[in-house]
Formats: sequence, C-alpha cells, structure tokens
Amino acid sequence: MAVSKTIRDLFADRRRGYCLPQGLYVDPGMLEFDMRAVFHRHWLQAGLEAELPKPGDYLTLSVGESSVVVLRNAQGAIGAFFNTCRHRGAQICRETRGHMRRLVCPYHQWSYDLSGRLAHAPFMHEIDTDAHGLLPVRVETMAGVIFICLAHSPPDFAPFRASLEPMLEPHDLRNARVAHTATWVERADWKLTMQNARECYHCRAGHPQLLLSYSDFTGSDGSADRQARLAALESRCQALRLKTGSVIGPWYEIGRFPLLEGAVSYTTDGKPAVARQLGRVGDGDVGVMWWGLQPNSFSHVVSDYGFFFQAFPTGPQETTVTGKWIVHKDAVEGVDYDRTRLLEVWTATNEQDRALVENNHRGMVSIAYQPGPYSQITEQMTMRFDEWYCAAAEAYMAAG
Repeated sequence: MAVSKTIRDLFADRRRGYCLPQGLYVDPGMLEFDMRAVFHRHWLQAGLEAELPKPGDYLTLSVGESSVVVLRNAQGAIGAFFNTCRHRGAQICRETRGHMRRLVCPYHQWSYDLSGRLAHAPFMHEIDTDAHGLLPVRVETMAGVIFICLAHSPPDFAPFRASLEPMLEPHDLRNARVAHTATWVERADWKLTMQNARECYHCRAGHPQLLLSYSDFTGSDGSADRQARLAALESRCQALRLKTGSVIGPWYEIGRFPLLEGAVSYTTDGKPAVARQLGRVGDGDVGVMWWGLQPNSFSHVVSDYGFFFQAFPTGPQETTVTGKWIVHKDAVEGVDYDRTRLLEVWTATNEQDRALVENNHRGMVSIAYQPGPYSQITEQMTMRFDEWYCAAAEAYMAAG
C-alpha cells in the first residue's frame, strides 16, 4: 500500500503526551492503513482452546476483509489457516464456529484435511496437491488461550509467553468454557475504542456498577493505602503460589491487581457470581489477573470467571466489539450461577463505554477539535497505546 503524504504528515506532526491528530481517526485512507500496518502484522487474541474441544471443531475470526479459521487438528493441536479456498477463493467456513471432519469449500467442493492439505479436488486435471493447500496463519497457544498473527515474520512471542504464562496458568482456562458471547458495534474509529479501554479516568462518572468492585490500576496511584493493599494481595497469593506484580512489554501489559477491599469478583456486591471457581485460587481473594494485548484486546480473570474483550475495525469510523464471559467447564447455569448476575457488571460497563466512545467520536470530528493533553496520572496506559500505535505505523512506513 502506498502511504499518502497526508498520513505521513499526520504521524510526523503528532505531539507526544497529547491525543492523536484528528486525521488519524477520520482520514479516508486510515482504515486500510491500520489494517495493513497494525492488524496484519501483530499478534491477536483469537479465543480459548476450550472452545475447540474435539478434532474438527473450528472458530472463525475476521481481520478486516481476511477471514481466518482456527481449528483443532487430527493430532489434537491447534492450527489456523486463511479461510480462503485455493481454487477460486471462496470462503470455506461460513459460520462463526462449527465442526467439520474436512474443510469443504461450498462452491466447488474442494476439500482439505485438518492439517490444511488439499485432499480432494473433483473434476480437476492432475494438480499438485502439496502446492494448493490452505495458506497457514501463525498460531500460538498459552495457558489455554489462542493467539494468531497474519504476518510471515510476527513479533517474537517468547517474551510475552514468559511473562503471561506463569501468572495465567493457575487459573486453568483449559478447563473453562464460554458461558456467553456478546457483539456490538460502536460508531467510532477503533482507536477511540481502545484509548477508552486503556484508562479509567472516565470510570467515576461513567461506570457505577464496575466501581462497586473495581480498583483502578491504570494510573500511577502511589498512595500508602494502595501500597498496603498490593502488599496484602501479594502475601495472600504467595501462599497459593500465584505470581503477582506487573509487566509492561513492547506490545502487552500484564499484572495482578487488588479489587476493592472485601471484593473477590466483578459483581455489584463483590461476592462470587459463580459457585465453581476457576483454577487454584484458595478462598478466591486473589484480586484480578489482567492482560492487555496491543492492538485490540484486554482480558480479566477473577476467582470465579473471566471476561475477554476484543475490538476490530469493520468500516470507516466503525468498530465491532466482542465480549466473552468464561466460567469453569462444569459450571451449570441456574445451579452454579445466575446468568443475569454473571453478565451484569460487564454488560453495563460495555454499554456505557459504547455511549462514551460514540460521543467522543461525535465531538472529535468537529472543526473545533484540537488534540488535548493526556493526564500523566490516570491516562498512562492510553499514552502507551498511542506510543505503540505510532511506532508500529512508523515501522510499517519505513519498511514500505
């Protein structure tokens, strides 16, 4: 993709510590630029291994105009391929999830085994089946979570694994399941969605349900009370051999943080929403294990459930967001948990965030918009998102 002078100038003129220039949200070329510079080149969280319990189970993920199928193969491992037939390019798996013994194109019935190899091409002359298999997508699994990257040479995954796996593995997400999935559309550029998701400056006014259990870890609160609660959490977790602390990586952030005093889950009363806990968490007073992955996701796991969030641009100034609620695989709705109570906090929070982000977009497109300064106290993660995004963009432009 040839990058326009306008886009290059917008990045060159960006002022560090300030919101991004208006054009980086609304320029007509930004959607294609962001897909190529960001989403096609970096690791994306795709789902849970537990969503694919049997060989032939699959899920699909749309990254811009490119669909990816993630599946469990005949050997029980997780693989991923571009969801595009090697005959005339039709999409093979048309559902968001399902099961196939072979991947069969619905157009001309070309079929592929679960390793992506072309197995049958009816009414064709002799062709090289090895040369016409599905194109692979890089895939990594870690502590039950699946990650994909569309690039031929993705960023080094090893440091991310070394940082996240010891903290996440005790929550035993391989023995979990998705209790509920919700998808919604925000009428705003995806960067506004993620900038909002990386700070809690807005939480006091915007998220009354969340603040009944959540303690903000996105800023730089160095108060004695904050330090005392961190020390108490560390002591409890050490007894359970749960790793604590935080990591700020080049394209990820990871940490275990306390909830409000007396809270053990994201609920309106701080008590568990699910009777069956996730992993080795003792009495459940282990705070929240959180990780954020640039460009587009964050995940929370508390003692009894997890919440996964990811956002993809799906049009100019349009972002599709997916949320997943994760519970123990044996947790039974109506017995171990009430669905309304499980969904309550994050459903309210996501609806509130959608309204905030869309309102942000409506104001930002005004001729009056000028980038304002970020808070050095409460918007540090948002500033790190912007720095990462601009560095990724500049690396793409330099390589092109």
